[in-house]
Amino acid sequence: MHEDETALGVRMPSARLSPLRAVLRRMAIALGMLLAMFALVAADLDGYRDNADGHVSLIDALYYVTVSISTTGYGDITPVSQAARIVNIVAVTPLRIAFLVVLVGTTLEVLTKRTRDAILIERWRARLRDHTVIIGYGTKGSAASRTLLENGRSKESIVVVDPDPVVIAEAAEDGFAGIVGDGTRSHVLNRARIREACEIIIATRRDDSTALVTLTARSLNSRATIVAAVREAENDPLVRQSGADVVITSAEAAGRMLGVATQSPAVSSLIEDLLAYGKGLDLYERAVLPSETGKPLVQGEELVVAVVRDGKIMTYADPGVAELRASDRLVLMHVQSPLE
Repeated sequence: MHEDETALGVRMPSARLSPLRAVLRRMAIALGMLLAMFALVAADLDGYRDNADGHVSLIDALYYVTVSISTTGYGDITPVSQAARIVNIVAVTPLRIAFLVVLVGTTLEVLTKRTRDAILIERWRARLRDHTVIIGYGTKGSAASRTLLENGRSKESIVVVDPDPVVIAEAAEDGFAGIVGDGTRSHVLNRARIREACEIIIATRRDDSTALVTLTARSLNSRATIVAAVREAENDPLVRQSGADVVITSAEAAGRMLGVATQSPAVSSLIEDLLAYGKGLDLYERAVLPSETGKPLVQGEELVVAVVRDGKIMTYADPGVAELRASDRLVLMHVQSPLE
């Protein structure tokens, strides 16, 4: 990560060259110009005169090229023939100007890069609204980002927060803006404009960190949906009390999958199918349509699995869903055809 990006704490997705490679590339271009100019002078040594001894050797030509292209110009070696002067007008002078542009361009790039990045980051922050913040970009966080993309979210609407600069560099390579820092710190989350976020996914490596991050995130944003992952089921109540709307117990869920797989491989395959979005069976949620309001639940091409009412999940067999309300949301199962 570049020093200026570390100081700002923000890593934007890009494919820019590192400062060292950029400088080396410019040095190679400058060396190429110098060699091209040397070849022009060496091809017509008799067209130049050395005020010291009147003769111009290859070493004298190289000396003339270096002092001429750097605009030092001592005047001890000068073009005297018509051909040499035409070469200086047509080729040497443009090469001299290009050489200076390369050197000055490198200096200006170093001086202005930090300011340019700061302006770009501020513009990015100003456009950031109703986005998703993923805190922790390990296995769970990166899998969550892929699922969001499969569900139609854009990479520009996802911001990653992680304390490891290497992880943030990986997130930037994946096309996400990244914030380097501890998710338990308010100033770090504020860099991700967490107050304007509509969704917050917390996938840290430790349950105690998850609880602290959840508490900090909820204190900064009271309206966002917070989804957190914990390893142990006993930490579920603590994280919910900290402000999480949904808590996923990863270790216990994996253990249940292992147990189900030993008893019923077919059921295990169906559950795995449901977890893989866009293949076979998919679960999704939508609002009740105006034509469905006030009517009983009817199963159509897509199977209704549950109804969400006032934050409570009710199964399709619950008597309370005999009449749908406008504020209800339906959880449906959709079968992906091979052509989709």
